[in-house]
Amino acid sequence: MKFEELDLSDNILDALWDMHFTDCTPVQEACIPPILAGRDIIGIAQTGTGKTAAYLLPVLSMLDRGDYPDDAISCVVMSPTRELAQQIDRAMQGFSYYLPGVSSLAVYGGNDGVRFDQETKAMRTGADMLIATPGRLISHKQIGNLDLSRCSFFILDEADCMLDMGFYDDIMTIAAGLPKTCQVLMFSATLPPKIETLARKLLKNPVSVKLAVSKPAEKIRQSAFVCYEPMKLKIVRHIFTAHNLRRVLLFCGKKNKVKEVSRELIRLKLNCGEMHSDLTQSERDNMMYRFKSGQIDILVATDILSRGIDIDDIQVVINYDVPHDVEDYIHRIGRTARAEKDGVAITFISPDDIRYFRQIEKFLGKTIDKNPLPDGLGEAPDYNAPAPRGGFRQHGRRGEQRKGNFKPADKLSVKGGKRRGNRRRRASGHQDKGAK
Repeated sequence: MKFEELDLSDNILDALWDMHFTDCTPVQEACIPPILAGRDIIGIAQTGTGKTAAYLLPVLSMLDRGDYPDDAISCVVMSPTRELAQQIDRAMQGFSYYLPGVSSLAVYGGNDGVRFDQETKAMRTGADMLIATPGRLISHKQIGNLDLSRCSFFILDEADCMLDMGFYDDIMTIAAGLPKTCQVLMFSATLPPKIETLARKLLKNPVSVKLAVSKPAEKIRQSAFVCYEPMKLKIVRHIFTAHNLRRVLLFCGKKNKVKEVSRELIRLKLNCGEMHSDLTQSERDNMMYRFKSGQIDILVATDILSRGIDIDDIQVVINYDVPHDVEDYIHRIGRTARAEKDGVAITFISPDDIRYFRQIEKFLGKTIDKNPLPDGLGEAPDYNAPAPRGGFRQHGRRGEQRKGNFKPADKLSVKGGKRRGNRRRRASGHQDKGAK
């Protein structure tokens, strides 16, 4: 479906045309019409399916056409992380290019007192759209800055991630201040029971949009090392000394491992940075800028970067730990092979994580190639051995492993349209793309 077939405002269509977005993605096609009709939505869709535009475009279109109070907050978009809030804000700026009367404010922690004062002033005088993390919004609510009594739209993005991070009470506290007429939109990558419970409490007769979890792009060359935990750093050292890797994202399950791996890479004199919750907001912003701009070749991070972060030129993703959920694995390796490019995904599988990786292989419907361990590391755990009662063995004979196809992705080109300054004229011949 084309965006022009939807009942979006002309100003929104102008912006989409200038950005070379003409075709809807499936989640946009399914969500935009009922949102424009005033229905609550629960959308189950992965990162990268275009769900940000699926809720921003209709809401901005209604703000453009409607008569909403200037001195109130008309829409709240809640995001689990600062980075995702910033990305949503950037998308909003592009989509609202021809909406000078629509104001927005990104609200998240880690900023100085001056920024907090600016947020306070904007909340008290009114803003069409707030894009906020739960913690920061609660802080404003506790000191009386947040009045949502005339809010028209309440949007939860990556709702499952917010619940995993312990924000359930904060969400309910904020939602308690909404009027009964507020339209509620909830988006999540998965639908566990806790999301269904939250939806029943917040949504009114919602339209349900479910897109099946899609498998990773075929362009991602997936492989794994079966190894004991102490071997992992040595394998990291081998990978980075044997291959001239650039644009690498390395995921660790815990921030202490992020720091450990980062120190090892720095000892190898590699251009490396780290991203985790111990960094201040300014440090995180600076790290993301340096990585996106190519000043840093390797970024070691927790799952804070596995969802919603749009970086198109990642060549290699390394999972230092196996994610315990299939969806998390899909999200992590989905950071590579974007924008029609190839990519490589490598996972380290310790004995305790074998069962989780088997679940991933079952979902994928194929066996992931197991790379032989580098020389000198000794025997690997037997991937195919049954798990004994009480857990996996810490010692065992070398398992039979396939030779991996690990090699860095080829040099890739970046494709995509820039927004042009001139107004849209709906002529043929434009590149067909879906808004992300």
